[in-house]
Amino acid sequence: MGQILASVQEKLHGKQWKEKQIRKITDRAFSQIKGDSISRDGLTFEEVYIAVLCVYNDINKHLPGPHHDPPTKFKLRSIMKEYDVNLDGLLDREEFAKFIKKLTIDTLNAVSWDLIVAVVLAPTMALLTKRATEGVPGVGKVVQRLPSSVYASVITLGVVLVKKSTEGCE
Repeated sequence: MGQILASVQEKLHGKQWKEKQIRKITDRAFSQIKGDSISRDGLTFEEVYIAVLCVYNDINKHLPGPHHDPPTKFKLRSIMKEYDVNLDGLLDREEFAKFIKKLTIDTLNAVSWDLIVAVVLAPTMALLTKRATEGVPGVGKVVQRLPSSVYASVITLGVVLVKKSTEGCE
């Protein structure tokens, strides 16, 4: 029981929990790519590129929203130089964790914002505007008969569809 409460309390502290999750992902990717090569302490550019592709594959597979493309090799090379503190051409575990955090921050923020819009803002606005639409001739009677949960779901679905249709225009 104590472990469950500790887990719930940990998840309520959002930023710390998110940092731990990102660290778990980077540690897993680092260990998976590094594998048996114990001859050196870090990842080469080619290994970093493969790790970034794996991380973005996981992001696209597990998080809702549009497909997020990984950065180009040119951009990765320049960012890798920025995070290679000891200038050995390799990224150790700590450098790699900071590197991945820098790369994915914009993607994770976009996914978070999409979730907030779809789960919180759209249903809230739908319920707030329901009363206003009840006075509209023709539509008002239909809106009055709909349960609030159905009305909020229809409006939320509309918002998500409009957002999805405009994503291709950018």
